[in-house]
Amino acid sequence: MKLLQIDSFSDLQKQLGQSPEAYMLLYKQGSEASECALANAAKTAKNDVVFMVADVSQVRDIHEEYGIKTVPVLLSFQKGKMVNSYKGCNDVSFYDRIFEQDYFVASIAGEDKPQKRVTVYSTPTCSWCTTLKKHLDHHGIKYKDVDVSKDTKAAEDMVKRSGQQGVPQTDINGQMIIGFDKVKINSLLGIQ
Repeated sequence: MKLLQIDSFSDLQKQLGQSPEAYMLLYKQGSEASECALANAAKTAKNDVVFMVADVSQVRDIHEEYGIKTVPVLLSFQKGKMVNSYKGCNDVSFYDRIFEQDYFVASIAGEDKPQKRVTVYSTPTCSWCTTLKKHLDHHGIKYKDVDVSKDTKAAEDMVKRSGQQGVPQTDINGQMIIGFDKVKINSLLGIQ
């Protein structure tokens, strides 16, 4: 994969005009999390991916245009519009899955909002996990269910990202919610 260095918002717009689908990593050079995200995203084997990078300490207009307040963050674009954001440093397999687009995405029917990527980390014996998944099902939210009792790599990734071992945990566009925090989950997914 070739990394395209972006120098300004207008440079980004020009690149987006040439690519119907593209990704951009906003990072800050010298930040451990940013360096990790840049290194892992760059390792992905997807050669056909348009992958742009911008150091927010050098380029100051892009993150403001999209309301981005923390870095690192991976932005995904379709037809020139930002459709998703993925916060933090993630492992190479995470970026591979993003670029392959095999994550389920959630959208609110009838509304023109960007789709959200939802992953639920759970175990079969967890009653709160079942309650959370029933809540998402009831509201028509599609999600990827990861059984951390069977997938040790996913369990390690979950703990690395949240600092917590307990389930359920929900990843909504890179933001980890620990437990069944109904108010926060509803807010992030636009559930009334």
